[in-house]
Order: sequence, then C-alpha cells, then structure tokens
Amino acid sequence: MTVGAALPAPSRAVSPVKSAGSSNRDNRHRTPPRSLRTTASAAAATVDTRSHISNIERVLLRSAPHAPSLFPHSSPDENCDKTRSSAVKDAGGFGSSGGLLHALNLSTLFTSVRSAVAAADEVSPRSLAQLQRLLSDSTRPSPKDSIASRWRLLHGAQNWSGLLDPLDENLRRELVRYGDLVQAAYRIFHSNPSASPSRPRYMVLPDRNYRATCSLFATSSVEIPHWVTQAAASAPPWMTQSSSWIGFVAVCDNDREIARMGRRDIVVALRGTATALEWVENLRTSLHPLPDSPDSKVSSGFMSLAKSSPGPNIPSLSTAVVNEIRRLVDQYAGEELSITITGHSLGAALAILIADELADKIENAPPISVVSFGGPRVGNTGFADRIEKKGVKVLRVVNANDFVTRVPAGLPVHGGGEEKGKWWGAHVLDGLEGYAHVGTELRVDNRDSPYLKPNADPACCHDLEAYLHLVDGFMGTGCPFRSNAKRSLARLLSQQRPNVKKIYVNRLRSLGAVEPDGDAFGVHHGRLVSPSG
Repeated sequence: MTVGAALPAPSRAVSPVKSAGSSNRDNRHRTPPRSLRTTASAAAATVDTRSHISNIERVLLRSAPHAPSLFPHSSPDENCDKTRSSAVKDAGGFGSSGGLLHALNLSTLFTSVRSAVAAADEVSPRSLAQLQRLLSDSTRPSPKDSIASRWRLLHGAQNWSGLLDPLDENLRRELVRYGDLVQAAYRIFHSNPSASPSRPRYMVLPDRNYRATCSLFATSSVEIPHWVTQAAASAPPWMTQSSSWIGFVAVCDNDREIARMGRRDIVVALRGTATALEWVENLRTSLHPLPDSPDSKVSSGFMSLAKSSPGPNIPSLSTAVVNEIRRLVDQYAGEELSITITGHSLGAALAILIADELADKIENAPPISVVSFGGPRVGNTGFADRIEKKGVKVLRVVNANDFVTRVPAGLPVHGGGEEKGKWWGAHVLDGLEGYAHVGTELRVDNRDSPYLKPNADPACCHDLEAYLHLVDGFMGTGCPFRSNAKRSLARLLSQQRPNVKKIYVNRLRSLGAVEPDGDAFGVHHGRLVSPSG
C-alpha cells in the first residue's frame, strides 16, 4: 500500500478519531477529559516515542478519508525562505486533520516527541514507492538539456557567479557527474590496489560518453615510519607500497554528447587517501616554496605525491598528466576543448597542484577548471593568488561539517629525502601558518538531508557518496532538500547505514531492500567506491 494516497473511508470507525468530517471538527474543539491527559502523560514517559508516533500514524491512516502522508512532499517551486519550523508543523498529518494529536497536544507536552518528529519526518519522500525507486542502484543517463551556449559559465568563466545559490540545475548535474567519475577512480583502485605502473589497466567508466586514456600513479618520497610498519604488519602489502594507482585521464568521445556540451571535455579524476604512505604524506604540512615562485608555498606532502617518480623511466603524477593532456590537445587541435580536473579529499588537493602545472606547461591551453569535493587547504595565500592570476578556476564543494576542509593539521611524522631520520614535528606549526583555500566555495550541509542523522559522524561528513547525495538535493541556502532528487540511496545506505535515520532503515528493511545485517541489496563490499579517504 502506498502511504500518502487517498484511502476509501472504512465502513465503521476503528479508532477514537471518527472518519466523518463534521464529527472531526466537533472533536477537534472538545477538551479531552483529565483522565485522558493523565494517562497519555504517563504512557508517553514510558513508551518509546518513535513506536508511539508510529501507532498514532496507523490510527490516522485507518480513520481519515484522505490519509495524511507519512512522507511530506516539498515542491521545488516553494519559497526557499520557508523556515524549518513551519515545514515540520505542516508535515505528515500533524495539522488540522490530526484530531487525536491535537487532543493530546504531544508536541507541547513532551519536548522529546517534538524533536523526534522533526528529526525523523522532516522533508521526506512522498511515498514508500518513491523511496523504493531511490534504492535502485542503476546508472542514471547523462543530462539531456543542452548547455552548449552556457558551457563556459558552467565551467567557471565568471567564477560561477549567480549559479551557486540557488544552485543552477545544469551545474548540479555536471557536478554530480564529475563526482561519479571520482567514484569510479575509487572503485577501479580497490578492484586491484596492487596494480603496477608498468602494466596497462583496462578501465570502464560509469559515463560511457567518456573514454579513459591513461592511468595515473602517485608516489610517496618518504620511508615508512616504524610506527606505521608495526601497525600495518597484518595489513595487505599494497597498504605500504610507495606507488599506487590514483586516477585516470579521460576524454569525451561521443559526438552527440560533445554537441550537447558545446565542446570536447578532457577530465582528470583523482581518488582520495587509501594507503599508509599517502596518510603519512597528508601529515607533512610544512610549506614548501615553488621553484619559480618563492612566495608561493604548498604542502610538502602534497607536493611529494605530485612530483615524486617511482623510477628512472616512470614519470611522476604531474608529469604523466601534462604529457597525456598535451597529447590529447594536439590530437583534437582545432576543436573547442575544456580541461576539468576533479578529485575528492587528497585527490582534491592534487587536482589544484596539477591544474597549476598544466597552466604552466600546456601552450595555448583550453580553459582549465577544478571541481573538488571535501578538499583540504593546499598552500598559502601566495599560491592562491598564483592560481587566480593564471586563470585557473576552482570550485570547492564543502560540507559545513567536514573537518578535512579545515586542515592541514599535523602530527610528528618521520621524514624522507634530506630530512631522513628526523621528525617533522618541529615544522608542523610553521606549515600551518598562512594556509589559505583557493577559488569559489559551494557549501552544503549534511544536516539538511532528510535521510542522514543531524549528528552524522566525521567519516560520513567526509564521504564522497554523502557529498554527491547532498549536492543532488541542494537547491540553495534556506531551501528544503530537493523533493525530486533522484540519486540512488543504495550506496549511501551501504556505506553509511549507521548515519542514516533509523526510520528509513526500518522502512527499507520492511521493503526487503536491506539485508539483515543492514546492507543494501545490490551493493557489494568488494566494490566500495568511497572509503572516506
């Protein structure tokens, strides 16, 4: 039975609330007996509030000619300045049609009931059928709207002015698509984390309009600290290898999609932290001046991963990207081109360093933009000014509760190179001075999602799938979560089930969409795409 659909009136009353409209109006203004109020107060103090609300819901559904929806619907055309409190007040049958609830006045008698309603039912899907559709893990088709006349604006030519708040519909679709390419980088890495730079790798991307042309590897220049060696003794070998597969270069080669986008797009997609040495590099926060610009300084750990080579005949990450982009630009000379570098977490930081390198090394380079998710700070204000002067556009998607976007922060870490044998602790505070973000920010908030708990843990706040869920539902500051958001909840549920509101986990279990251990059907642990790295 679909919740929220009109139900035929029962032949006789089955609850204290009468189904006839006139009787409801009479009962609504009738003062309940003192014994009823006393009994309700005592029961509410001992009965689980969530079960109590569920029981009342069933009563209302059976008695009302037009049952109120458990999943209130918010139209995208509604006023975005509507406050949360009014949205909760009018949601889920707690208005004039809920005669019993008005009689008991639970929301004013018990603060816990009011907070439970707000946390569990705010801006939810309209029906269980819609919720079940959201569980589909099928791939979504590419956006159909033509953006050929606006692609430069969507690519950041004017720093996304006027497109972020409210969020432009076509920009939202492009952001989610780039995020899915980063998800593909996570998936490809975890399918074979021990891959060698000397061997070619077959890659299948979720968006078949793009064709992967080159695998990318990042190399750490530090030796494994003894405390990492001890901690990783039982870990798989790839956790401590110095070079690891980190992403790919891809190019759009579908003529129809090229016409829709107004250009041929070249993408560099980079995953986040996965290996022990990548974590070590994350903690090397001392600022390192760039050779050609002493005032521009960047994190020594990020620079190490971008510039270190695994061997004499194997290029570093930044060199590999420059070589491949130069080849593609030459191959498609004369066409309208764009370069988009996208990444999550560590990949977001490396994306900015690579964009800086491309702007220097590619002559007559096409427009270069960075789309990052949950990225940390990369360098000082001098580096941020350098990026801006080169015309590189950076859009940072930031969850307001993601602590990674507020660092670097460091711990004493064993160094490499000239500093081998010494500790980096003395350089940590120096490294933190002067760090600044680059580019334009799109801020989302996990507390706006009707599915995620307001107190979601740090791993959830940084998880890439959670980011894409929030972008897909974001309309603008002060707006409700987009009611017609269509991104699948399957992966979010599989990876962040403890952070999904219990009411949805229970509903999904009742639909048979969640296995007994809480995993979503069709989402396999061997194919985790965003391990919060």
